[in-house]
Amino acid sequence: MDSLDLFHIRQKYYLGSYQPLQAADVPDKFSPDYKPTLLFKARALVQSDPDGALALLTADDVSLPSKAVRSLAGYFKAKQDEDEDAKEKLLDELRDLCVEVEGEEVNEEDKGLVRSIAAVAFVYEGENEEALETLEAGTSTRNLEGIALTVQLYLSMNRIDLAQKEFTKAKSWAEDDMLLQLIEATLGLASGANSYSNPHSFYSEQAHNPSLASSHLLAANGLTHLLRGELPEAHSSFIEALKLNGKEGTALAGKAISEWLGGDVTKAETSFQELEENNPRYPLGKDLSEKSDLFDSLVPKYTVPPLAKA
Repeated sequence: MDSLDLFHIRQKYYLGSYQPLQAADVPDKFSPDYKPTLLFKARALVQSDPDGALALLTADDVSLPSKAVRSLAGYFKAKQDEDEDAKEKLLDELRDLCVEVEGEEVNEEDKGLVRSIAAVAFVYEGENEEALETLEAGTSTRNLEGIALTVQLYLSMNRIDLAQKEFTKAKSWAEDDMLLQLIEATLGLASGANSYSNPHSFYSEQAHNPSLASSHLLAANGLTHLLRGELPEAHSSFIEALKLNGKEGTALAGKAISEWLGGDVTKAETSFQELEENNPRYPLGKDLSEKSDLFDSLVPKYTVPPLAKA
């Protein structure tokens, strides 16, 4: 069982509260919480600051989870540098680690952790089937983090039925785990069941916890308000999120949408522009930019006919 300190570290990581996670103290090197804490801190940095993640996990740490995190950080670094050869090499390293964890001497926790870490890279490569296979989707696995990722993958594929099956299986043994509650809230966002009451309650509770305060959580809370049609509350949550991180994609997009739905088109257009400038890779901003370019390319091909005269 996790200590109370490690429980809070774990909670911050899974809820995307990366700002308070990085600010958290690292325990003494002789503490059993030392290595797990470093792993969570490094994992929170692999995409935004891969060099920072690599600095936390030294090369002399040869444990399989540490190797996997280093490979994932290296993958994101190669992706940023557009180094295809390095990227492929690191993907192969992750595949090899997934084979290595099948050894009899590897405990189930490390096995699940390595598989979950590797699956992240496969998802970013667009290899969803490989990710699902790596996560042992549809099996009796008790890797709850892997199940959470599997649910996200199924939802991205519009297979809420398969996502629900994974949750139902996990619910039979995971008891009242916080990660299980997060999976349930995610399913609630996708299904809209009971007017989004479950995700609304879950994210409202987490967002009002001072120790978890982060742009990601506030944006998620704003999203539940937006889906319920509570536009002022949604807009307020998105504004608070942007105070913590001006590049938070969900907050930028949500702010623009809440303004548009509220009838303030001028503000909404400005907010959409802020999204494209501050987070061009965010799906909504990317989609808007592509459609705008497509429209501009098609305009010269059409001539508006003159008005018909009576």
